[in-house]
Amino acid sequence: MFNDIGPLELVTLAVLAVLVFGPDKLPKVIQDVSRTIRKIREFSDSAKQDIRAELGPEFKDFEFEDLNPKTFIRKQLDNEDLGLKEIRNGFDLKKEMAEVTDAVHGHEPDSTAPSSSSSSSGGRLDMTKKPEEPGKDDRPPFDADAT
Repeated sequence: MFNDIGPLELVTLAVLAVLVFGPDKLPKVIQDVSRTIRKIREFSDSAKQDIRAELGPEFKDFEFEDLNPKTFIRKQLDNEDLGLKEIRNGFDLKKEMAEVTDAVHGHEPDSTAPSSSSSSSGGRLDMTKKPEEPGKDDRPPFDADAT
């Protein structure tokens, strides 16, 4: 529950509690807080049991942690039935971006070596360089449907 509290913060909280409540009232406050936390846990557990009972047997393996989107996505990505690992491993974003860049600049894609724009800057485009000025012979073809 308190996984992110370090020892220094814990000592600080203890000293602050002694200063605020005093040494004579502190045991009573600790008992009241622990009793309240226990009641909240019992209420939470009974609510979870009631929800599971109302959902029926088809949701027997339902976990409330799955309602957290991060947990749900992580669980689905680890699921072998969907084949998402093959899709994720088969997709190379740097290669795709290099192909798109080559297509935009009019270069032929080279499948054996990475493109010069991606190899010089680690897969990033260098936006500081001026684009090459096309010569008079390098005009793109006229497309009457595009105008």
